[in-house]
Amino acid sequence: MGAATTRVRGGRRGLPWLVLGLWVALLAVAGPFAAKLADVQHDRPTDYLPASADSTQVARLQERLPGGQTTELVLVYHRASGLTAADRATAGAQVAAIAHRHTLTGRTPQGIPSADGTTLMYPVTSNEPGIDEKKRDAFVDDVRGTAHDTGGLTVDVGGPAALATDAAGVYQSLGGPLLYTTVAVVAILLILIYRSPLLWLVPLVVAGVADFLAQAAAYALNQAFGTAVSGASTGIMTILVFGAGTDYALLLVSRYREELRRHERPYDAMRAALRGCGPAVLASSGTVAAGLLCLLAADLNSSRGMGPLGTVGVLCALVAMLTLLPAVLVLLGRRLFWPLVPAYGSTPKAGRSLFAAMGSSAGRRPGTVLASGAALLGALALGALNLPGPAKQLDAFVDRPESVTAMRTLAEAYPERSAQPIEILAPAGRADAALAAIRGTKGVADAREGRTGGGWTEITVTASAPPQSAAETATIEALRDRLDGSHVGGPSAQQLDLADTNARDRLVVVPIVLLSVLLILIALLRSLVAPLLLVVAVVAVWGAALGLGGLVFGPLFGFHGTDPGLGLLSFVFLVALGVDYGIFLMHRMREESLKGAEPSAAALTALRTTGGVIASAGLVLAATFAVLTNMGLVQLVELGFVIAVGVLLDTFLVRTYLVTSASVALGRRVWWPGPLSRTPDAASTERTPQPVG
Repeated sequence: MGAATTRVRGGRRGLPWLVLGLWVALLAVAGPFAAKLADVQHDRPTDYLPASADSTQVARLQERLPGGQTTELVLVYHRASGLTAADRATAGAQVAAIAHRHTLTGRTPQGIPSADGTTLMYPVTSNEPGIDEKKRDAFVDDVRGTAHDTGGLTVDVGGPAALATDAAGVYQSLGGPLLYTTVAVVAILLILIYRSPLLWLVPLVVAGVADFLAQAAAYALNQAFGTAVSGASTGIMTILVFGAGTDYALLLVSRYREELRRHERPYDAMRAALRGCGPAVLASSGTVAAGLLCLLAADLNSSRGMGPLGTVGVLCALVAMLTLLPAVLVLLGRRLFWPLVPAYGSTPKAGRSLFAAMGSSAGRRPGTVLASGAALLGALALGALNLPGPAKQLDAFVDRPESVTAMRTLAEAYPERSAQPIEILAPAGRADAALAAIRGTKGVADAREGRTGGGWTEITVTASAPPQSAAETATIEALRDRLDGSHVGGPSAQQLDLADTNARDRLVVVPIVLLSVLLILIALLRSLVAPLLLVVAVVAVWGAALGLGGLVFGPLFGFHGTDPGLGLLSFVFLVALGVDYGIFLMHRMREESLKGAEPSAAALTALRTTGGVIASAGLVLAATFAVLTNMGLVQLVELGFVIAVGVLLDTFLVRTYLVTSASVALGRRVWWPGPLSRTPDAASTERTPQPVG
């Protein structure tokens, strides 16, 4: 008997070390793959454009033409008081130096003066960089270094390639600043939550390990299935790893602390903690993963690639928090909680619970609370009517880079023509007819035939209207109607396709997300009413968060447009993550009901026991997404703001008051049509699981 007990205890002590050793081996294998993720990260137009759009076909076909993809720039020389002869000579000399240093396509660039004499524009095109983004950025930087301001003459380099280089600079900065800022924010919140000099470090380190593993898995996805890896998707993946991973850690550590008071050995306490909260963590992470995978139905390349990468982040966080974190916590023992060590046999200090008070207020007048909360969310949602229109390409940056300054100068100096080309790929055998049809289209100022290869001929069109104006959009649509068998692309056509495809993706992806999440909740909660309640709640949160965005994006942030993908991406994240917290609350409520508690008592007990953990988790998740508001791209700022605000609304209003009050008001009907909805002693018909919160 004694020998058997010794073997069991020895196995208990050895299992955490075995888990730790397996993780070390796993990281050693994953290391080389994680290091290669940056090599497959691309932010080319085709990585963001709709898979089936005309503009995507143009970008792909241009890569196959002689010389490959072109790099198009516009050098903008400007003097507000009017250009002098010396200014024109300086501009000509600088452009000649650029032509000497680099291989340019076509004839030597010729300056195009503005009608008011203040601006001189030089279009510069080169095939030298090809599709290599690093070579493109180096080419743009060299041109900017050669074309420099002098004697009051300003020089700005714009055009599609310059805009892409400036955007790539922002995406490249995400890897470092985004990670460091996220880690710092999570660390501060964990220190405040745990009030321990050491405990906060363990979940943070484990989250970092999970992020490293997620990078390796993302690289493997790219190699195996060609999954698009962009700066935005990898940034979101990191935020999900730290946000969701820390949430799971908070739930596990909270339960582990409770079990340490009931069990003498940390190993036994951890086993009980995993039995108690493991099912809820698995269900919640599965819901988030299912919601994100619905993005695979999107036609937009960037959205479709973000789904698998986000799912990889959540699953890596789940695996790390359910294996590595428990092993480390057990090995470090109770002393890790110092100075608030949960001693065996002790009881936590009794105190007035904030969430107990909030739950009591919701329980006294559930109908009033529910109606007031619904009215508040509805009023906030009306702010969505104030959202700016679709963002133009020049509105994509928080701070105005050189490329945007150049394009704005061109728009003011050349109101009679566009400084941004419309690119058309016509079948080579019908190029002459296509060129004639193009020149006869209203809104076309100029059209020139370019390269031919692979059965296609490139035609560069200059519109008579400013880029992304209503008149230019009408010209693009007219060209697409007239040119049968040809493809119409270029920067403005790309933005038009992005808006159209996002509208299509919302109609397709949103119902799939709602249905998949609802089915998972029905299976988990064995009810129809409770899942519908949670889904309606998160949809209301999404509408209110968008409404708050409408109230601040223009008036407070000064944004002139809204990213077309904001509605879809914020919906997917808020629904998936919001239901995540709903699972914690409703699962505990169901357990209390199975024990025989009355509906109101079950709801209030669930809020009292899980409210603190859910609030802490919500703060961490909101803070991690709020990090995006410090990035340099409007789309990231808007997405981070809407999700962060939505998570806070969900945590402190919807979960605390509305779901609780609705559950109290509905009583046993919240579990309809399951056994709990029919008889007070229905708990006897089901096996009682371990408590969660």
